[in-house]
Amino acid sequence: MSRSFGAVIIGDEILSGKRQDRHFAKIAEMLGQRGLRLSWVEYLGDDRARLTATFRRTMAAGDVVFSCGGIGNTPDDHTRQAVAAALGVGLELHPEGVAEAMLRFADDMTPQRLQLVTFPAGVRIIPNPFNRIPGFMANEHYFVPGFPQMAHPMIEWALDTFYRDEFRPVAGTVEKAFLLTGPTAYESALLDLMERIVSAYPTLRLFSLPSLVGNERRHLELGVEGEPALVDMAMDEIRCEVERRGISWTWRP
Repeated sequence: MSRSFGAVIIGDEILSGKRQDRHFAKIAEMLGQRGLRLSWVEYLGDDRARLTATFRRTMAAGDVVFSCGGIGNTPDDHTRQAVAAALGVGLELHPEGVAEAMLRFADDMTPQRLQLVTFPAGVRIIPNPFNRIPGFMANEHYFVPGFPQMAHPMIEWALDTFYRDEFRPVAGTVEKAFLLTGPTAYESALLDLMERIVSAYPTLRLFSLPSLVGNERRHLELGVEGEPALVDMAMDEIRCEVERRGISWTWRP
């Protein structure tokens, strides 16, 4: 059974609109390059209680989670403390983290900088190729900085180090879809057909997307993605059924 991958993106500045998120699309891209998909994403502010509750829930769910942001040493950074609370442990200096920080700061080490490598007890570090200040991991959750130039290589490292067995071929997959029109070309009227296709072709990804102009329904885009031969079989089955129901169709451009 394939794993589910999620992302938690943290920062009041993202929720307020002061800063644009640059993680969601990149994480989806990195997963896609390895034949994987992002199953969910959550945006959270700098709220320690909410972060703690979220990490308790996601750790209990068993998903692989990439968390971006909030691991600095300023008062508005709460991720380290929230993870410790979710794990039921305290915070402590991480020996490997200290060694990495010493390589970064050398004789300029300060107590404030040591806070950057004070992590929940028992975690492992994630190497940071940008400036050597590591992130940390626990329960298949990977906590990295909010800076994309640091976070993205660290997430790639985690994927390539721990999840190669999950990688799937990406070459050769195709996506095809019909544009359906007519009085019965809407999702709820076609649920039985969609469920039949999903059951018959479990390796394909089925998708449907209604299009509206103002308050008027324009068309329903219905299609599948996956191995070419199976896609053609599924699309032929969909075509036969929508024709039987009197629904007009054209190929999506």
